[in-house]
Amino acid sequence: MRHRFIEAERATYPVAMLCRVMQVSRSGFYTWQRRPPSARALETRQLDVAIKAAFETSKRRSGSPKVAQVLRSQGWQVSDSRVARRMRHLELRSIARRRFRVTTDSKHPYPVAPNRLQRNFTAQRPNQVWVSDLTYLRVGPGWLYLAVFIDLHSRRVVGWALSSRLDHIVVLIALRRAVTRRRFVQSMSRKGDCWDNAVAESFFHLLKSELAHHCQWPDYTVAHRDLFEYIEIFFNRERSHSILHYMTPDQFEKKTLSKFAA
Repeated sequence: MRHRFIEAERATYPVAMLCRVMQVSRSGFYTWQRRPPSARALETRQLDVAIKAAFETSKRRSGSPKVAQVLRSQGWQVSDSRVARRMRHLELRSIARRRFRVTTDSKHPYPVAPNRLQRNFTAQRPNQVWVSDLTYLRVGPGWLYLAVFIDLHSRRVVGWALSSRLDHIVVLIALRRAVTRRRFVQSMSRKGDCWDNAVAESFFHLLKSELAHHCQWPDYTVAHRDLFEYIEIFFNRERSHSILHYMTPDQFEKKTLSKFAA
């Protein structure tokens, strides 16, 4: 550890002074420098490269558990705790924020459907249950409104739409896009109870913490482009989910469909 400290600081301070402060001989330090790295040190260097690659591939969104899962899928025999230590050493921190704020507004005069979901967040196969919600995103001097429909089985976003107006049209557009792939039966929680919508709220939390909070969108076109990349490519096809046993929504659906087809 002393020799490594001297190596790290030699560009700032003379080696002789560093050796004197750390109470090691200069000859010992230079001998340590010439010593070939151990097998463990070489493996750690290779691991660091793999960690950085996995972290950057996720656009700096993944924390250590997901990075560790990616590495294990690549053949690395590595624990979550070791990956966490190496990420701290490399100063790699997920850009995702932890704040969460519920924005559902249940004070409205519109018809309310029966609560068929009853906070049951499990579905045995695709197309059994969808959840839906709408959120707002800062774009330029104003706001855009994003409506999504999510399949509860795989957490896949099956339909979404973006609009500059907060009205029912954006929801209908998202629904029509989802219906081209799926079918559904309507369910709503009771007035004042937003917990049946927790899955959609959780998706918006991820979208904002992993994307929106780090972007300054000047207009609709740029925002739509980034949202398309995040939803259709990253979230549905690349982002693993712990609740899906660290598979992506696309992988999880394919596994389920292959099981039912067998």
